[in-house]
Amino acid sequence: MKAMKKFIKDKILDIPLNRIIILTLMDICGMFAAGILSLYIRYDFKFMDIPRLFINTVMEAFPVNVIITILIYWLFRLYKSVWRYASDSELFNILVAVFICALIQPVIFLVMGVRMPFSYPFFYGFFMLAFSAGTRFSYRILRVLQHRRILGMQKSSDINCMIIGAGASGNTIIKEIQTSSYLRMNPVCVIDDNPICHGKYLRGVPIVGDRNTIPDNVQKYNVSEIIIALPSAKKSQMKGILEICRDTGCKMRILPGVYQLINGDVNVSKLREVDIEDLLGREPVEVNIDEILGYVENKTVLVTGGGGSIGSEICRQVAAHNPKKLIIVDIYENTTYEVQQELNREHPGLDLTVLIASVRNTHRMNSIMKEYRPDIIYHAAAHKHVPLMEESPNEAIKNNVFGTLKTAVAADKYGVKKFVMISTDKAVNPTNIMGASKRICEMIIQTMDKHSETDFVAVRFGNVLGSNGSVIPLFKKQIEAGGPVTVTHPDIIRYFMTIPEAVSLVLQAGAYAKGGEIFVLDMGEPVKILDLAKNLIKLSGYKVDEDIKIEFTGLRPGEKMYEELLMDEEGLTATANKMIHIGKPIELDEEEFAKGLQALEEASLKDSPHIKEVVSRIVPTYTIDKSEENRE
Repeated sequence: MKAMKKFIKDKILDIPLNRIIILTLMDICGMFAAGILSLYIRYDFKFMDIPRLFINTVMEAFPVNVIITILIYWLFRLYKSVWRYASDSELFNILVAVFICALIQPVIFLVMGVRMPFSYPFFYGFFMLAFSAGTRFSYRILRVLQHRRILGMQKSSDINCMIIGAGASGNTIIKEIQTSSYLRMNPVCVIDDNPICHGKYLRGVPIVGDRNTIPDNVQKYNVSEIIIALPSAKKSQMKGILEICRDTGCKMRILPGVYQLINGDVNVSKLREVDIEDLLGREPVEVNIDEILGYVENKTVLVTGGGGSIGSEICRQVAAHNPKKLIIVDIYENTTYEVQQELNREHPGLDLTVLIASVRNTHRMNSIMKEYRPDIIYHAAAHKHVPLMEESPNEAIKNNVFGTLKTAVAADKYGVKKFVMISTDKAVNPTNIMGASKRICEMIIQTMDKHSETDFVAVRFGNVLGSNGSVIPLFKKQIEAGGPVTVTHPDIIRYFMTIPEAVSLVLQAGAYAKGGEIFVLDMGEPVKILDLAKNLIKLSGYKVDEDIKIEFTGLRPGEKMYEELLMDEEGLTATANKMIHIGKPIELDEEEFAKGLQALEEASLKDSPHIKEVVSRIVPTYTIDKSEENRE
């Protein structure tokens, strides 16, 4: 018996030629049986009542019928399909092939001069469908039964998972889990908000209720992992579901977006960990790609600070819009090298130049502008870490203020068309030297624009999730280390946006630039940092204050409780994009401003301990931390 099974497996199932021969022989037998049975049924199951002429005609036509049928079956790939994975498309091919064969039957008999009973092709088609589909799908059915038996033994110890979403994506995810020998998951229940689905089954898995039943069903089915298969759900809807799931303590994974479903690209490999961005509850920022493309395409674009988190994303998005040339300027070689390798890999046809240079070096910036003659500059080079800059204020001034000034002057000298500076909400009523330095940069930009052919603009926005030095990477490291997670104050709030969103808006703001504007990005609703910390702990699979503690450390030097995007003197003007606004320029005395810059430069070069007082004379809205002042 074992020898027979081995022979069938090795010599028949695994050799395509043998499989083709077997299927062909079975089809021939089916044709013969279908012809006889069609007459048998027509004459009320009385074989002796069948006219001899009809039987003889079927027998005589049989060789021709065999040749025609095999050719049709071959055309519809009924001998080439992998029947162990047969699905709807293979069944459709069988239906069409059998239908054509049934229609040909009367034609064959008419050519032979015999008029067969009217019902013959219908019965013939029915039996051929039964024989052809049965022989082919029986192989798959046997394989499935065997596979389920094996999986039933393997998956007894697998992780129980809950699927949220009883749609096409949920169905596909369950199918892949059930048929895979490698995925150590066992789908035990499905959640869907549609009450019509409740009580039904999806691929044998019960649909047990809506989102409100998630906690109870997690307990009932001993769920350890939740898979969210809702690619078309809005961010606001997703946020509500995630908040419920977050408190279950289960590991969560999510299917990215609707485009996956459109492309038919839904599978377990596309699942990702739920990230903090998913809990913001805001729809993705939309930009007009055509507008961006229109002013970046075939242009020479230079990005300062191109190795940083914001600068590198600018480079990625510019590279995707067919620039004539992309030039990256940065003083930090390691991160810049990584960006260079990434762009060369993702955009092999890109004309890319990477230069290590400091924006504080006048000669270097002039020589770069002279040699490459960029059309557009995105100025992202800056020191941005608030507490560190409080300890080294002169360096903040040298890099942020005079790095910007020197780059802007060089851009004006060599005919750059647009100069877009990245600013920050910390420039508004600044309480720290970093924010104050950025406010001076905005003033430089607005002053330069009045006397230059170059369109100088600034783009002001808040915090970006995941940027270097931001709270999210810090929190993740603290969680990995077992805690505690440090929050400066329980009530501190911040505006947040993802890096790609912020950069997309920066690019579009550049398209709107006429010169002198301060573009203000709509950051949505502010988020409590404490809530971010709690959510991140829960998303990591831990309990707040049990597994990972939260400690309050007090506000850092120069840190605000909340950020502002506009100063009192500024008003907002709308643009074509509802997420981008224009702040009204604040008039300033250019002569006094120039004198202030000169005094500031002298003080910074001398590393003056009183640099903040000099800054406050240029930026009247700058508030110096008195404790810091007294310490000096």
